[in-house]
Amino acid sequence: MNLEERTEKILASIIIRTFNEERYLEELLTSIAKQQSEVFSWEVVIVDSGSTDRTLEIASSFEARVIHIRKEEFTFGRSLNIGCDSAKGDFVAFISGHCIPTNRHWLEELLLPLHEDSDCWYSYGQQVGRDSTKFSEECHFKKFFPDRSRIQSESFFCNNANAATKKSVWEEFKFDELLTGLEDLLFGKQIIERGKKICYTHKSSVFHIHDESWFQVRHRYERESLALRDINPEIQFDIIDFIKCFVVSVLSDSRYAIEQGRFFKVFGSILAFRLMYCWGTYKGNHINRKLSKELKIKYFYPER
Repeated sequence: MNLEERTEKILASIIIRTFNEERYLEELLTSIAKQQSEVFSWEVVIVDSGSTDRTLEIASSFEARVIHIRKEEFTFGRSLNIGCDSAKGDFVAFISGHCIPTNRHWLEELLLPLHEDSDCWYSYGQQVGRDSTKFSEECHFKKFFPDRSRIQSESFFCNNANAATKKSVWEEFKFDELLTGLEDLLFGKQIIERGKKICYTHKSSVFHIHDESWFQVRHRYERESLALRDINPEIQFDIIDFIKCFVVSVLSDSRYAIEQGRFFKVFGSILAFRLMYCWGTYKGNHINRKLSKELKIKYFYPER
């Protein structure tokens, strides 16, 4: 794609938050470089919060525009706001540094709902597992990111690991910079409350690769549960809910594992993942709202 072709198209800014993402970043940026679109051109904006591995070297080799923030400044929402603020495009797309588009039309499929429907203010795409994805996370992906697109006028579920919005919409709402996660959910909630729509498109698909220890899984759901409590204070998750959640999710995952002929191979992983998922959700729902410096480091920068 030459410069003349790119200037005739609508510019989108692809924003990637990074912190030591060398493992998959090169594959991600290679996939972005191979995207095809008759409608959109793009730039890549990386918001890095202190990487010490090869992340910045890789970003430089792909001529991505890098914005540096200090590690102690980072929150998920603040990082996205900084990226959006510097974006030159009419659309802003978000993809995690450990996600890889599965096809060459990922970006176009993600942006078309926003371009074609003036009432669609946020779009998000499919996520599937790969490599070290744990079996129960595969089940999670299948539940929340099915093989059929949909338009949401009531549900505000969405996910910034693979999503996009109009820059003008971001300028109106912006992401909450104090939440410990789920900044996308609050953003989506504000859109639905305005009477607009969220569009899910399964054709815009990415591999979402969580290479986490069991404690990191627990920390992830702990901080998300803490954030959800701020977004929807009426949601309570008590010890009875913990037990029900664990039993039902283990049975559901086990049933799918049996259908796949993988039960004996993955049953231990199912037990561990669902225990960490339910434990983290319970703990986050009951933790003190004021985060210590130690908790911020744990939630935002789990050791790899």
